[in-house]
Amino acid sequence: MTTSLLKAVFVIVCSLLNANYIFSQILAIDRENSYNRVFVDTDNFGLSYLENLENTYKEAETDSVKFAILNDLGYYWHTRNLIRALEFNREGLALAAAYKDSLWEGRFQITQGAILLRMEALDSALTVLRSAKRKVLQSDLPFLYTQIGYVFERQGELDMAADYALKSLQLGEELGDKRAIAVAYSDLSNLFWKQSKYLKGLEYGLKSLEIFEKRGIHDLDYDFTLYVVGNNYLALEQYEQALKLYRHAIAIGERYGFYNNLSDIYISLVDLYAVMKDYQAAEEAGAKALKYAELLDNNFMTMRSWLAMGKLQNLQGKYISAIKSLQKSIEVATVDFGDEFYLSQAYENLGKAYAGNHNYQEAYLALEEYDRLKNSIFTTEADRHISLLQTEFDMAEKESTILVQESQIKKQRSRQTLISIIAALLLLILVLLYKTVQSNKRKNILLQEQNKEKEFLLKEIHHRVKNNLEIVSSLLALQSEQITDSRVRDVMQKSQHRIHSMSMIHQKLYQGKSISVIEMRDYFMNLSNYIVATFDAQDRIKVECPMDKLELDVDMAIPIGLIVNELITNSMKYAFPNGGEGNVIINLQEKEAQLFLEISDNGIGKPLNGENEGTGFGTQLITLLTKQLEGKMSLTVKDGTSVSFEFQNHNKAA
Repeated sequence: MTTSLLKAVFVIVCSLLNANYIFSQILAIDRENSYNRVFVDTDNFGLSYLENLENTYKEAETDSVKFAILNDLGYYWHTRNLIRALEFNREGLALAAAYKDSLWEGRFQITQGAILLRMEALDSALTVLRSAKRKVLQSDLPFLYTQIGYVFERQGELDMAADYALKSLQLGEELGDKRAIAVAYSDLSNLFWKQSKYLKGLEYGLKSLEIFEKRGIHDLDYDFTLYVVGNNYLALEQYEQALKLYRHAIAIGERYGFYNNLSDIYISLVDLYAVMKDYQAAEEAGAKALKYAELLDNNFMTMRSWLAMGKLQNLQGKYISAIKSLQKSIEVATVDFGDEFYLSQAYENLGKAYAGNHNYQEAYLALEEYDRLKNSIFTTEADRHISLLQTEFDMAEKESTILVQESQIKKQRSRQTLISIIAALLLLILVLLYKTVQSNKRKNILLQEQNKEKEFLLKEIHHRVKNNLEIVSSLLALQSEQITDSRVRDVMQKSQHRIHSMSMIHQKLYQGKSISVIEMRDYFMNLSNYIVATFDAQDRIKVECPMDKLELDVDMAIPIGLIVNELITNSMKYAFPNGGEGNVIINLQEKEAQLFLEISDNGIGKPLNGENEGTGFGTQLITLLTKQLEGKMSLTVKDGTSVSFEFQNHNKAA
């Protein structure tokens, strides 16, 4: 009993000493410069730093220290609890008003703008921030411009957000404020990521990380930058690099209680684990993202958490669950939500979920809303404005470099005339070379732009063809629901499958890196998954595709795709009666000037030309397509059915 009591006393004393040590890193009442600003002068403290400041800020000897502590309490509580953050902020505003200190009133207003932004009060946040601009010092403006940029970003005005990020960057360079420069680079990295300019986003993000790491303080913005750079690595399919940065960011977020950053990071981890096929880890990440969003009581994070889970469920083929998650995401995004970037993603994935669940009319409406939102954000004017801002900034940096070089040249000329003459001659040669290179460069850029324009137009054509085919498929689906004759309805559904197999070809063309060839293994898997899902046979029929990646041009891919569609459909209908289980194998190989296709199953061995129910059109279609490809077909019925084809390889992609 005595030993246990002594142990308990020892633990309590050690805890108090440790808490006192942590707090001493922030505030020392007996010193003239008593307050080490959190994440400015030090980050040598743990999760309880806000409680320690709250318990003792009233003991601060000077008003300026008390104001600074209150402002930090308001700002850093907004990463955990928005209501408490607003309470401290209002206390600071009232105190500044009582002392008639307009400078600190303006600084508290900047923090108030950051809190209101998190509370989805975007218009109020912008009004408060603009009011603060008239009261604060020039050194406070980079932080103010950053918050204004965040408001415009949440409102979907990415060009205005970029404008303020560049203003913050330029001012940070004038003031020599490394932290402001790092934050501006981080914001630009995030904006380029949203515009799908991932290499540019990675370039700015790495610049930001370099400055933060030299600064040596792991704060909220450094944590956010790790997440942003991770997003760019994820988009560039550098998954290990992305995972490394996300884990580093999580460690910092958990240490200091940055709930908003933690929710952001886990949302991205859902996408990362999904592409890595680790669905269990992705689901766990989604649950954690939602947990931190709800702890913060932030609709923006909650909406994106449900969106991430909906995207994951789409990838898993859980379309009903995906529809529920995405509908929750859209419900959270109220009329005043503002951020049309993520809202457009919610409608895009909802359309995919409806289509996967064969609710084609709802899918069409959701994708129509996605197109509207996307077009409202990524306008040509906004993209041009951001490019112009970037060009102006790059030119300013180049002009500064040129001025330094000219000064050095003048000094050299004054020392040695001969070197000046040689330098002038070299400069003339360089100018001529530069003009030649620039002329060639302009020609190359023009050619590249023309090629990109043509590629874009071709992709747009494939996109429109795919959309039209999907509309036809949807119309057939709607019409078939009105037909009572099972034979006619079966014919309609087969036609729907054939049209869908062709639409998938066009979808692959406009989504892929090449606009002329199709990767057949991935196409076969997608087609077979669609057919198996149509027959609701996912739990009993397994489709395998033991072939290497093989690219075919569209003239070969479409007829082969139709043949495979017909044969898999036959297997689904006839090979496994009465809910039987089994396997279907698709294999396409290329050998010299020949293509060898085999589709087999281990069903009951129903022959292709046997007395099946139906019109026989599928068999006729396979025969016609085989002749079109100058091929021949053979049928084997033993332990199932195997249909083999040998085609002349006229593949232009070979």
